[in-house]
Amino acid sequence: MSSESIDKIITNEEFLPLVQKASLEFFKIYNFFLSDSPEFTKKFYSNLMNESDHFEIFLDDHGARQNKAWTFFAELVASIRNFAIASFQLRHLIDRYPDYNTGESENEKNEFLAEANKTLNFFNESIKSLFNAADFEARSLNFGITKDKLGSEEFKEVAVNKRLPHNADEEIVRDEEERILELSRKYRKVSKIFREENLGKRRGDNELLDLIPLKIDEKKAQKIKNMVHGVQSDYDTYVKNTSIEKTNEHLKKLRGFISLPLHLMEMVRWLSHFYERHEDEIRKGEVKGKIASIIDKNILLDRIANFALYYSNIYLQKGNTITEKILTSYVKNIKYELPVPYPVGFHARPATYVSLIVNEHGTDVYLVINSQRFNAKSVLSIMEAGGLIADKGLKTVVFEGDKRVLDDIKILSEHNYCEECDIPRELNYVRILRNIA
Repeated sequence: MSSESIDKIITNEEFLPLVQKASLEFFKIYNFFLSDSPEFTKKFYSNLMNESDHFEIFLDDHGARQNKAWTFFAELVASIRNFAIASFQLRHLIDRYPDYNTGESENEKNEFLAEANKTLNFFNESIKSLFNAADFEARSLNFGITKDKLGSEEFKEVAVNKRLPHNADEEIVRDEEERILELSRKYRKVSKIFREENLGKRRGDNELLDLIPLKIDEKKAQKIKNMVHGVQSDYDTYVKNTSIEKTNEHLKKLRGFISLPLHLMEMVRWLSHFYERHEDEIRKGEVKGKIASIIDKNILLDRIANFALYYSNIYLQKGNTITEKILTSYVKNIKYELPVPYPVGFHARPATYVSLIVNEHGTDVYLVINSQRFNAKSVLSIMEAGGLIADKGLKTVVFEGDKRVLDDIKILSEHNYCEECDIPRELNYVRILRNIA
């Protein structure tokens, strides 16, 4: 016995009144866009996100994207949603920027905000162009859009200049120092990805077309964003509203350097999503070509590379410097007496390997000779110590610092600093860093 399909095929004429009703709130926002001097607040973008999402779901549920007549219209609505999400993230970032405690100069602040507003203006123009195309396409499909519009009062943000006192009881977190060390190490992993893959470099026009998907794509942007979100979650769970947060100036600064790249990478995710799904360089097809003709891909890629990724890297590296200070302030220093590299001492190669180990962990380590301390993060400083070691004819030397770092240097010393052998498996990261350098 055959079962009857629950899907009912409807005609275009039957679909028109349904889509007309479903599009009301969506096109009310479009009419607001066309009004004189509209104010684009975070509340506005939130509304646009929600309405475009609802409308996109309606179109998908009714098979519009798989229908030859409606597929372009459905792609336009999806594209508007992409830019609405990116715009919401950026508007939120601009609004909250003064609270992030970045310690930047006025010139740095002004430069960032100028670039942020330039990017937001591009988003607004893109949304308007996509809306215009959706309006034209709707008319060609014989459904009239509403003339009603939402008023600016519906999107006004309430200026907050009164706050309740910050007097919540300080929370007690078990093993809080270890939690702080762990979130600092997680943060450093993200900043390391940007450094090693050179994701934050300024890119010229000739380099932009190679950006997606070769250097970054939606999947990778989402992975990085999730890593940063994990750090934020750890911070809010184990550090926020604790006595240690109030007394440690580095921790209070770090929170802003978590939020900034978090919102920027969420933007990269959705802009990459748009480019991969709707740009004809990646996905060929008539509809893709139409979408690509509406949005200037060069400006889009420029904003991804030279704004979102560039500033993600700037703030991640500044945050990385803070995490190094945090790590150093919490580690318990010990001393190891280790052999000097044989036969020629701390020349360039062993000095480089030691430096790579120390910089990977982020905490301060010193090579100590009598009362003199040499910074083991610096190859030149280690080589300077090497000269003194040679003059004194020393066979062993003292390293002082975090046990985790010294343990790795000890492994290196047990292999004579890899003067005549491969880097051991336990120090595989040193091999990777050496090859990148």
